[in-house]
Amino acid sequence: MSETRNGRRGALPSGVSRSEDLQKRLREHDYLADTGLSTAIFLALKLGRPLFLEGEAGVGKTEVAKVLSRILDTPLIRLQCYEGIDVYQAVYEWDYARQLLHIRAAEAFGEGGDTERVEKDLYNREFLISRPLLQALEHQGPNPPVLLIDEIDRADDEFEAFLLEILSDFAVTIPELGTVRAERPPVAVLTSNRTREVHDALKRRCLYFYIEHPSFEREVEIVRLRVPQAEESLARQVAAAVSKLRTMDLYKPPGVAETLDWAEALVALGARELDEELVEATLGSVLKYHEDQQRAASAGFAALVGGGSGG
Repeated sequence: MSETRNGRRGALPSGVSRSEDLQKRLREHDYLADTGLSTAIFLALKLGRPLFLEGEAGVGKTEVAKVLSRILDTPLIRLQCYEGIDVYQAVYEWDYARQLLHIRAAEAFGEGGDTERVEKDLYNREFLISRPLLQALEHQGPNPPVLLIDEIDRADDEFEAFLLEILSDFAVTIPELGTVRAERPPVAVLTSNRTREVHDALKRRCLYFYIEHPSFEREVEIVRLRVPQAEESLARQVAAAVSKLRTMDLYKPPGVAETLDWAEALVALGARELDEELVEATLGSVLKYHEDQQRAASAGFAALVGGGSGG
């Protein structure tokens, strides 16, 4: 374990001293990362820096955090971002229902007159509800947890500004209790589907990597690894068809997740190769918007059948 110039200790898995070692470990956990991505993950772990992953939905950003939690044998703590999220959903909030019961109990036992004591009791750790960020800071264990801050682009500017403090010091101040600081900073992974631009200040706190859709051969390899029941020819046909769908002007082009969904659906139906009838029957596995399905149908299902070379 190493300590960097920012004072943070790295969190490399045992037996991993190079990015190639980590790439191998990722593969052992069914995640195929190219050299660029595996290097970015390796550096984030070694330097104790948050990792910011950007890319289209379904390319495997969230899966990076899930796989890291398995490799490091540590909990995955997930904060799903959305419009309007604030500190109370992300860090902590007081359990008002339990506080009210405490007040009533104090009154019932004749302690209500000691107002100062009752108020002091209301704001102790017993009545605090920990949300994901506080859970990550307070985690106790042999390894730091993996903190996944998912789809940060859905949050607003104010929440982004708050995250700057968290990612700088991995500490948060609770007015009634004081400052909570992580003994060992969590392994932080932030993801963005780029529905809006995230501020440069937040990106500067992180190591950055943009995950592209995989090449045809890599996508075939992913299908074969994650859906081993799919025969080679079917895996290649599915990957080729998805590659063609991505060239269409779709509202939501399919990602790797949809490729795997489609392959699993075809295997479940006992398919050995793709044909027009199967494409029409299972299109909902790969295209999740009606308008996109109509566009694919108007282009002709024959265009999606018979591929296998990626061309």
